[in-house]
Amino acid sequence: MTPLVIGIAGGTGSGKSTIARNIAKELPAGAMVIIDFDSYYRDRSDLTFEERSKLNFDHPESLETELLIQHIKDLRAGIPVQVPSYDFKTHSRVKVAQEFTNPTPIIVVEGILVFVEPALRALLDMKIFVDTDADVRVFRRIRRDIEERGRTFQSIRDQYYQTVRPMHLQFVEPSKRWADIIVPENNDNRPALELITGKLKYVIASGQWRSS
Repeated sequence: MTPLVIGIAGGTGSGKSTIARNIAKELPAGAMVIIDFDSYYRDRSDLTFEERSKLNFDHPESLETELLIQHIKDLRAGIPVQVPSYDFKTHSRVKVAQEFTNPTPIIVVEGILVFVEPALRALLDMKIFVDTDADVRVFRRIRRDIEERGRTFQSIRDQYYQTVRPMHLQFVEPSKRWADIIVPENNDNRPALELITGKLKYVIASGQWRSS
């Protein structure tokens, strides 16, 4: 069994996770699993909380990409994997055993830097970039970080200007050129969703995902 691996990239707050969930809703139950690249932030428990808070989490080196690559290879080989769990409030990896993620016909990997590393990009059978205006993205990020990650507005603002925006311009936006499909900002973009899910349903029904 060789799953079809799809990468979904885009800037912070672009709607990547929503697009991934909407795709999953259109497919048969158990046909797709979503892997969040953010789960692979490197474990820097050797640093204090204050030191971890100052790290550049928007640079490719902040992610353990080599582990994600191995996990994708394992899933394509039919081997279950344990995706890491990351605590964004403490900026550290959770030290508990996670449930195994099993191979499925469709594997979606989503994250802002999914298209940046050539070795990871080479494993993606389909690449989708969610293209959303910066003002929409930043307000979504502010709301998420305050409501879900216990951040203050000042810390969000400082991080945005110090790392988020510069890294977006340096890495995320240029990676759009690798996309097979660019989805304009609209989490319920029906034409784009139907185009993508139509292809995936065909792949599942035809059994193409079983070929090596």
